[in-house]
Amino acid sequence: MIEDLHHAPPPVPSSALGAVRLADWGVIRAQGEEAAKFLHTQLTQDLALQTGAQARLAGYCSAKGRLLATMLAVKPDDQSVLLALPAEVVPATVKRLSMFVLRAKCKLSDDSAAWAVWGLSGAQARDWLAEAGEGAAPAATWSVGRVPLADGREALATRLPDDGLTPRFLLLQPADAPAPALPVIDPEEWQGLDVTAGLAWVRQGTVEQFVPQMLNLELLGGVNFQKGCYPGQEIVARSQYRGTIKRRTHLFALDGSDADATPGQEIFHSADPDQPAGMVAGFGRQEGRPLLLAEVKLAALESGTLHLGSASGAVLTPRPLPYVIGEPE
Repeated sequence: MIEDLHHAPPPVPSSALGAVRLADWGVIRAQGEEAAKFLHTQLTQDLALQTGAQARLAGYCSAKGRLLATMLAVKPDDQSVLLALPAEVVPATVKRLSMFVLRAKCKLSDDSAAWAVWGLSGAQARDWLAEAGEGAAPAATWSVGRVPLADGREALATRLPDDGLTPRFLLLQPADAPAPALPVIDPEEWQGLDVTAGLAWVRQGTVEQFVPQMLNLELLGGVNFQKGCYPGQEIVARSQYRGTIKRRTHLFALDGSDADATPGQEIFHSADPDQPAGMVAGFGRQEGRPLLLAEVKLAALESGTLHLGSASGAVLTPRPLPYVIGEPE
């Protein structure tokens, strides 16, 4: 199976170029002079040194190093941090983080009603941002552009990882701001761009299923191994430096144009029908064709075939990731 993992990716279809309101996403606000300092002690990334021009991909782990959530952190000002993440895990994340605030000068709240989360993709989207103002269309991955709005407020555009073919941005803007003047794309086509970028977000079905490396989070810039402690930090570090990573997320096409997959759904190997070999981490479409990210045992890629749901389910065909999965240093 591994022989097919390094071919060049196909062109991004026009159906995935434009803008989509990510109605299934929410926003957590951390407010207060110690907001960044507090989150720095809880997440896998360095928020203490983060500037307003930088975004942080970060994970929130249990004490056992298992991901409870993955999120994008941006700083709209010096007193607050916004965390964008799938809405289905927002309530539990706010509740758990709030348990550890203690005396820190930080207040956490679900701020989803105040913000609209948009996915933007393609050269037209990049140009639309660039026309809004200087620096509004950031060129470097995980950098943030400030997008001035007509009423004097700002939106925040973060450059996301992509498959090397088309620029992508996550736009956070006030909920009552006008929609981007771009073609509307289907949510599953946007999710397909996440999949081909190799970026899987923790959703309800995958809470506490993965250590960060299983989702390739450190390869995407989501783990800082030099920062101080956070929940699960020892386990995450041990996995990285002791060579104990035996499972990774890979990209696959799913046989059958009508096929669907759900994060958390099990993957089986043809030679071992009774034991799951992995789990769906993300699902989307590219011109209607189903694609998925699946966390699988590395040994399962050496021979045989992988199948969705059971050993007789739809076949998973390997596709290339835009980054290389190598051995930990």
